Amino acid sequence: MSRIYLETLINADIQRVFDLARSIDLHQQSTSQTHEKAIAGRTSGLIEENETVTWRAKHLGVYQTLTTKIISMYKPIQFTDEMQKGAFKSMRHQHIFKMLEGKTLMIDIFEFESPLGIVGKLFNRIFLKNYLRNFLLERNRLIKNTAESATTVINKKIVI
Repeated sequence: MSRIYLETLINADIQRVFDLARSIDLHQQSTSQTHEKAIAGRTSGLIEENETVTWRAKHLGVYQTLTTKIISMYKPIQFTDEMQKGAFKSMRHQHIFKMLEGKTLMIDIFEFESPLGIVGKLFNRIFLKNYLRNFLLERNRLIKNTAESATTVINKKIVI
């Protein structure tokens, strides 16, 4: 199994960062380069525990679908999503939030396993792990920039 660990320090309140991290709308903005779109389950707003979302996106030149479910949530400390259907053999993404001196430390622990045995492991090592790391870093940049801005729109409401 491959594992990506990222820390992002954000100069914003933990609840604000937590909500932005589970915003379907903000996620779609951060993935515009892959034309990612929520097509089933929760398709906008803030995802909640036990809800699913099915994404359709173009990765590596091929359109794919991925359905994930929020399997646990402790507001505003953590939530975890897990693949229900998709191209991976398995996928789990923990989102952890901690307050540090008036800022929020956002931690991502992204674990995945590709199908195809040794070929999948080789593909992970050569390409996929770095591709997914960059994908998550782009998402985190948008969360950070949005959280640190003066105003944010969440669910069509302005949050200051």
